[in-house]
Amino acid sequence: MIKRTRTIASEDVATSVADALQYISYYHPPDYIRYLSQAYAREQSPSAKNAIGQILLNSRMAAFGRRPICQDTGLVVVFAKVGMGVRIKSEASFADVVNEGVRRAYLDADNPLRPSIVSDPLARRVNTRDNTPAVVHVDLVQGNQIEITITAKGGGSENKARFTTLNPGASVADWVVDTVSTLGSGWCPPGLISVGIGGSAEKAMLLAKEAMNEPIDMAELIARGPFSPEEALRIELYQRINALGIGAQGLGGLTTVVDVKVASYPTHAASMPVALIPQCAANRHLTFTLDGTGPVQLQPPNLSEWPQIGLEDVREAEVRRVNLDTLTKEETTSWRCGETLLLSGKMLTGRDAAHKRMVDLIDKGEPLPVDMHGRVIYYVGPVRAVRDEVVGPAGPTTSSRMDDFTDKVVAGTGLYAMVGKAERGLAAIESIVRQKTPYLIAVGGAAYLISKSIKAARLVAFEDLGMEAIYEFEVQDMPVIMAVDVGGNSIHHSGPLEWRKRMAADSIARSIGV
Repeated sequence: MIKRTRTIASEDVATSVADALQYISYYHPPDYIRYLSQAYAREQSPSAKNAIGQILLNSRMAAFGRRPICQDTGLVVVFAKVGMGVRIKSEASFADVVNEGVRRAYLDADNPLRPSIVSDPLARRVNTRDNTPAVVHVDLVQGNQIEITITAKGGGSENKARFTTLNPGASVADWVVDTVSTLGSGWCPPGLISVGIGGSAEKAMLLAKEAMNEPIDMAELIARGPFSPEEALRIELYQRINALGIGAQGLGGLTTVVDVKVASYPTHAASMPVALIPQCAANRHLTFTLDGTGPVQLQPPNLSEWPQIGLEDVREAEVRRVNLDTLTKEETTSWRCGETLLLSGKMLTGRDAAHKRMVDLIDKGEPLPVDMHGRVIYYVGPVRAVRDEVVGPAGPTTSSRMDDFTDKVVAGTGLYAMVGKAERGLAAIESIVRQKTPYLIAVGGAAYLISKSIKAARLVAFEDLGMEAIYEFEVQDMPVIMAVDVGGNSIHHSGPLEWRKRMAADSIARSIGV
């Protein structure tokens, strides 16, 4: 039977896109929360368990506060399956209609989202201020509805996407595991790994990007067993990636991924294109359908599924309290890799653009607009504050992007410590040792929770950089973990190594019946 053509108003598309982006900014998918809660319950690494606890607590706070889970509110990627029996009533292109929805969502007065998109990627890289344009993929299908999957992909995980073309007889599993082992933790695990196999280079990447939005079902898959080579590969990769011991935030632990997705497509006989894309702990995505009856009506998830984790559950008994206003070099050199600190007092912020500008001034012999001697810098670009907030969600950004600037900035400013997310490279660690300036991490994926420890904020330099400007924060009991001490010891090396050995020993023990 031929279905009648349906007319869908462009306003319904724009409104639905805007509402969906707002929704995923503060609501995690319930399936992710269920799996992450299970990971929290079984985690044996104290540091990783604490990190997962912070992510879960942050998720619950963001859901009730209706504020972003993460300060990086993402690059918007849209997959639209448009029925060939649909007529979209619009004078604008479909992409323009989607971008109108993105614009409304990111400029929403009640819950503004951080605009992160820059135009002219090769040169000026000027922020578009409304997070447009989105990346839009349209597929014409049978039917008279429009199915839209909205995602908001953070830069930390998107930057870790990888692609290769293997020989047809090569092992996809080996390449994926070897590649994940080199990614570090800037993609904010525990999350997902999605793999696309076949087609062409661009098709493989699209397969991986779209597959990561499928429901999390690894426990059910393992329980029933695989029905296809793709499902068998999913199970193998899930087990082998977790056996790497990377753990939450790269601290070492049992759970690095809660699921692995695999999608395939026919390819050339001489080719084996393989794409790998990680999904971070924010895991923002939503699928909805438009049928001509109006915009989508989204219902809040059942928040009773969110575990009741409080601050007391994520505050370790043994912590070192640090007064940033009386900090000395001798004190910072006494901090040791792996210990938890609670920071109180005044700190400065600064990330990519601010670091580049500081280096330019240092190279020219010109003074910096703010005295950084003896201060701590936090790599962050927060969401704009609303109502009575001091600052919006303010989680750490990936620190390795500051590595090229670290030695010159620390030497030229007299900084005492740095706070960010994930591991540092060899050059940065050498600078940490040489300059005796330790590096600490806050939990990526706990941006709203962290913002509650910030009691005051004021702009001090580079106002034109927007969210990348330098601010002075006054914090109270901001939780951080010593990641690299002045001896060059790194928790992102020692933590995964320890847990990889432990899990290997446990595996051997199980195999011999111990």
